[in-house]
Formats: sequence, structure tokens, C-alpha cells
Amino acid sequence: MGMARHYLDWNATTPLRPEAREAMIAAMDVQGNPSSVHAEGRAAKSVIETARAQIAAAIGAEGQDIVFTSGATEAAALALEGRDIACAAVEHDAVSAWCRADLPVDCYGRVTVDDPANTALQLANPETGVIQALPEGLWVSDLTQAFGKIPFAFNWLNVTCGIVSAHKLGGPKGIGALVLRRGTEIAARLKGGGQEMGRRAGTENLVGIAGFGAAAQAAARDLDQGIWSEIAEFRNILKKALEQSGEALYFPGWDRPDGQSGDAPAILPNTLSVVSPGWKGETQVMRMDLAGYAVSAGSACSSGKVKSSGVLRAMGWSDEDAGCAMRISLGPGVTQDAIDRFADTWLAARAKARARS
Repeated sequence: MGMARHYLDWNATTPLRPEAREAMIAAMDVQGNPSSVHAEGRAAKSVIETARAQIAAAIGAEGQDIVFTSGATEAAALALEGRDIACAAVEHDAVSAWCRADLPVDCYGRVTVDDPANTALQLANPETGVIQALPEGLWVSDLTQAFGKIPFAFNWLNVTCGIVSAHKLGGPKGIGALVLRRGTEIAARLKGGGQEMGRRAGTENLVGIAGFGAAAQAAARDLDQGIWSEIAEFRNILKKALEQSGEALYFPGWDRPDGQSGDAPAILPNTLSVVSPGWKGETQVMRMDLAGYAVSAGSACSSGKVKSSGVLRAMGWSDEDAGCAMRISLGPGVTQDAIDRFADTWLAARAKARARS
């Protein structure tokens, strides 16, 4: 009998929802090309438009303003290529790759924006969970981590473009969308058959789109039913258990790098970033993986080289401390027992690491 495993890395990707799997299996039997005018083509087109309506309802937008892409990375490129856009160093690489990452970040991860119309600003950070106050008239916001976890309506944000991804809310990998404010014109990066109302050419990923729509609908239901409020309670229990351990730990988003107190921002209900000075993040991930827990380091991996978290460094954490971060991100199905066992296991591993050092 194998060791039980606990998945605590929901901000990286989520398990596929059964609703999404069922919708994808059904879409596999739809044989028409969505651009064809015959009955089979119309059936395929109907699958896409149903999913578009499901996503629009879940995110508070209009269906015709949703442009399907291969994922959030392509959606970011569609919104940002050829534009002079500012952002902060806390953005995901898919966004910052196209921007001037020179906006100031405070010690809690909050970004100051001077020119919203020429700025990209995420709604929630994937590492710390810090939620930003989006200014009116913002050009683009990465909504991937917030969509399905906290209540918001795109049409109320007064943002021109929004980036979303299916696999962050229980849908399949390899499908995302760019959500546009009504009347926004966007130049296609991929040119060809004129699909997606001329904004993204290429035969649509019918199976992925069907799964995205079903997942978005299910995620909206979970949010309405208070699932994420329950998850926030488990996250808070875990944070308290670690705080009361006597270990010298810090929680970016709640704690400041200088040790002073202040008014911390709102944080995603499922996310906990922990800095354990002197214990490398990648070592923590390996230790917990061997113990049956999937978590992430606060650091990013590029070409096989692990580097300290640029997000935490932008918030003022030292390079050394930023390399000693771990992120736990919870999701539906987490139990009190799993949280308690994780805390005990991690603290025991931390004590061993401290003894060795």
C-alpha cells in the first residue's frame, strides 16, 4: 500500500473537476469544425458558445468579449505585445516579459500605479496571495489566481483586459482567455482563418474550451456556497500552528521584512507563504514531497537554476530569506487532519534541519 499523498499546491495547478472531465469527454464526440456551416459544424460551434457563456457568467462579463487562447501566457502576449506598459516585479513572468517592471512595491507587496491606462497589475499574487486594489482604467490585469477564489465581476473592475486560465480553477491545462471590456479592439497575434471574431486565428481547442466552461461554472458555484471561506479557516489554522511552534518564521503579506507591524493587505483565502531563514525553499519542497505533501518553493526555476523569489525581493526581503520561502496553497477537499499532519511533519523536518546546521 502506497503512502497517502496530500496536494497543497493549488496555485500551481488544480486537479481536474469532474464536471470539466465530463464536458471534455462529451466534446470529444463532436466531430464538426466550429467554422463549418453544416449541422456538424454548428454543433461544434454550440459547444464553444455554451462554454463562452458559462465563463462570462462566472467572471461577470459578456460572452462576446471573451477571446479563447492557448493559456494565460498567450492571453498576456495578446494584450501586451507592441505596447509600452509598466508593471511591478511581483507580476508573473508571462506579464513582466512584455513590460517595464519598474513600478514601486511596498513591504506588503502592494503596487503603486501612476498611469493605469498604460499599466499591468495582477489582482492577486500567486506566491503570497496578496490582493491588489486595482485602479480604474487599468489596461490589463492578470486575474488567473483570483478567478474562482474571491468574488469579483470583470465588468465592475473598470479594467480594459483581463487574463484567465482554466487550469487554475479545475479546468484542463492549455486553455485560457483574454477578457475584454466592451468595445475594446485588439489586434490578432495569430492570423489565419479569423476565428474568435478575428482576434485569435486557429481552429478552436474544442475539448479544452468545453472543460474550461464547465470548470468555471462549477467554480462559481463553489464560491457562492462558501467553500473558500472554509478553506480560509484551514489556512488560518495552519498559520497559527506554525506561529505557535516557537520557530523563527515569517509570513510575507502579513509580516514586513523589517519586522515592524502595520496594516497588512487582503490575501487569497487559500495561500500561505512562509519564510524559514536558513532552510532553502527547494529543500523544504523535497523534504515534504518525500513525506507525501506537494507544496512549492517561493523561488522560481529557470533553465534548471533555482533563484530566490523575485516577488519577495521586490517586497524588501533579503536575497537569502527570499530563497528560504515555501508556499502552501489549499483547495476544496482539504481536511483538518491533513493540515494538522502537515504542520507536524514540516515542523519536525525544520527542527532536524536546524539541528544539522
